[in-house]
Formats: sequence, C-alpha cells, structure tokens
Amino acid sequence: MNLTVLGAGAWGTALAISAARQNPHVLLWARDLQQAQDMQAGRINARYLPQAPFPESLRVTHDFDEAVEHAHAHQGLIIVGTPMAALGTMLQALPQQAAVMWLCKGFEKGTGRLGHEIAQALRPDLRAGVLSGPSFANEVAHNQPTALVAASHDPTLCEQAVQAFHNTDSLRVYTSNDPVGVEVGGAVKNVLAIATGIADGMDLGLNARAALITRGLAEMTRLGVALGARPDTFMGLSGLGDLVLTATGSLSRNRTVGLQLATGKTLPQILQELGHVAEGVYSAATVLARAQALGVSMPITEAVVNVIEGHTTPRAAVGALMSRQAKAEGVGPSSAY
Repeated sequence: MNLTVLGAGAWGTALAISAARQNPHVLLWARDLQQAQDMQAGRINARYLPQAPFPESLRVTHDFDEAVEHAHAHQGLIIVGTPMAALGTMLQALPQQAAVMWLCKGFEKGTGRLGHEIAQALRPDLRAGVLSGPSFANEVAHNQPTALVAASHDPTLCEQAVQAFHNTDSLRVYTSNDPVGVEVGGAVKNVLAIATGIADGMDLGLNARAALITRGLAEMTRLGVALGARPDTFMGLSGLGDLVLTATGSLSRNRTVGLQLATGKTLPQILQELGHVAEGVYSAATVLARAQALGVSMPITEAVVNVIEGHTTPRAAVGALMSRQAKAEGVGPSSAY
C-alpha cells in the first residue's frame, strides 16, 4: 500500500521511518525545500531525530502534489503530521474521497474545534480519522515497542492504518469507532501533563502525582462524554495510556513546561528554550472554555490555565485545589477534584 506522511516533524518522521521498515512505498513530505533536500541526501532528520537513520526505501519530497498523488492515486493512505494549527489547510488541499488520518492532538486555536470537527466542517467528503496513543517519536523511530489506536467511523480506513503501521517487531495498532473520545484524550492529556509537571517540579511527591493523574482522568472523561464520546474509551490507549505517558515521561514536552513553570521561569522563556510545540499550552484555555460551555467541572485544567496566563503562581494553584470542598469521587458532570 502506498503511504504518504505530510509533515516532517518528529512524529511524522518517526512514523514514516517505522512504516518504511516493512513497506517500500512510503513518501515523507516536508514543507521546507532545504529540509527536504537535506533529509533525502543525508538520510536523517537532523533537526528532530538526529540519531534515527532512514530506511533505504524511504523517500522525501517537497512537492505537495507528488506526495498526495503518491497515496491517493493508488488508493493508499495519507497521514497528516502537522501541528493542529495547520490541519484545516492540509485537509482542504486533499482530493475528494481521499483516505486520511491525522496525528495532531489538541484543539484548533480560535475555533476550539477538535480534528474531527474541522474535517466535518471543511471536508465532509473525506474518509477521515485519527491515529493516536501513548507514543514518543524517538522511541518509535528506534523501533521500541509501542501501541497506537486508529479511530474512525469508517472501519475500512481503520484497517488501512493497521495495514500501514502494524508490525510484529515493535508497533501494534488497535482500532476504535470512537474518534471523539480518542481525540479528547489526546488533547486533554497535554494540559494535565503540565499540571503533573508543576507538581513534580515543586517536589510534592508521588502521592500528589497519582492524585493528579487519577482526577485528571476523571476530568478528561467528563468532557469527552459531554462531547459525545464513550466513557470506556478513556480507559484505553488514547485516554489513560497517553495520560500516564505524557504526565510522567521524561521525553514529554508538556510535562517539561510544567517542571519549568514550577521553577519560576516565564512561559515565553520556557517555550523559547523548548524549541518544539507543546500543544497543552495552546489548548488549555480552549479545553476550559469548551468545558465551561457544557457545564463540565475541570478544576485541574482551570488551575493550569490560571498559571499559564499569569493569574496565579504554581504554589497558589496547588493550594486552591487542595482547599476545595470535599466531594464524592466520580466522573459525572458535577464531580470535582
């Protein structure tokens, strides 16, 4: 099957490398001409994955039309590996009835839409879905065991994703017919990872970390159910799995933001030093706005927003969470931390 990955960041490149180990028909598209030429010649993505050489068959191009035609003309699969901000533009550029899945996790800035909402609004003709789950690009690129979930209302599209990426060596792909839940999990976990990073940076202990992850999962589930997701989705790879990885893993950019906020660094300074997109920073306010519009309680998310926007300090935010009125544990709409 012909496979095209649009976007040569760390995650798009890692999946292209993984797929090309077993498929000689993988094409990686890079927006920047010089980057595309350097990767094709040097057989490595020096900027994002400098220690992960390309399989011999993996090709890189700057020609967008060539990249799309490579997959679409042969009834293959197109993977959009750009940040959420570019998803709408990418989808609008695809031909009718193209089979496409996106990797980005978050809400669109300004509109507050998730990926499936962007596709429904702009390109309802596409065969569309999301590929998500607990995964660091560097580990996938180095062939370390990983499990992902392909989610769509189109079961044939999910099977295409399995065919494209599932291999017995290192990458296992499950399928789901709940793209809403998969996307909510992928977006909200980034915000919760910032909260956990703050707690770890303040050296609050493992008890605090466990509490944040557990009650964060409850927040994620409440919002997802309100948006039409199934509750059980959040006990899977894109919910609990991705949350645990992003909230505790040393490679997590969002957790790193939280760790640095706890030291007193300013957000602009942190983002400049990070050098990569941390989607939780851009999604936090949108997650909270959508929750409030639906009457969903998300106190941990609200605390993260207040810290990011400079309305409170990390220590004061933790104090506010701990002083909340006692509640019965649960994930219903009115349940709170």
